[in-house]
Amino acid sequence: MAAELTDILGYEFSNKLLVTEALTHRSAVGANIGSYERLEFLGDRVLALVIADLLLAEFPSETEGALAKRFAELVRRETLAEIARKAGIANHILLGVSEKERGGQKNKTILADVCESLLGAMYLDGGLEPPRAFIEQYFLPRLQEAMEPPQDAKTALQEWAQSKGYGLPIYRQVLCAGPDHAPVFTISVTIKGISPAQGTGSSKRIAEQSAAKQFLAERSDD
Repeated sequence: MAAELTDILGYEFSNKLLVTEALTHRSAVGANIGSYERLEFLGDRVLALVIADLLLAEFPSETEGALAKRFAELVRRETLAEIARKAGIANHILLGVSEKERGGQKNKTILADVCESLLGAMYLDGGLEPPRAFIEQYFLPRLQEAMEPPQDAKTALQEWAQSKGYGLPIYRQVLCAGPDHAPVFTISVTIKGISPAQGTGSSKRIAEQSAAKQFLAERSDD
């Protein structure tokens, strides 16, 4: 394993095959090495356990609902992809030629998956402490910087609609533009009898949140 990746992870693997597998996209699998997908499955659970433990320690007075909002924000694909990119993991991902040409090293799903697969690999190789140290280094600052739980605009819009006696909001994709590795989605949200609002984002989830936030902003005086 490259010294640079060892520095990024803060951990040196005893089993080098594990870290190679954790970095290998399905487009680059070979006879002796599989893809990162099984390790990603494990890493997702390792991340969830450590993040939940950190949240309980950092916010001892918060309710389960508030903790759940913080948890969802920390483990979502966009957060994982940003951490993988900032840490420098992207340059070490093993991709097939076609996937590399499509910009796979910038693909948020691949970045997030590899981040989780590396956590799973570290857990198998060295127990819980190596992935915990990585999570504390890269996730703990995000966890600590938010004094209040993140607000979910979609939930707020649904509650607003119900309080007014309207039906549930309906979200529709209007447009998807940009390259495969960096798409931009435009989502429209409508509630029967009210003018729709639109939002954009790098994923459908973000665009839906943006649309809900815009809808509420336009009716802040209602």
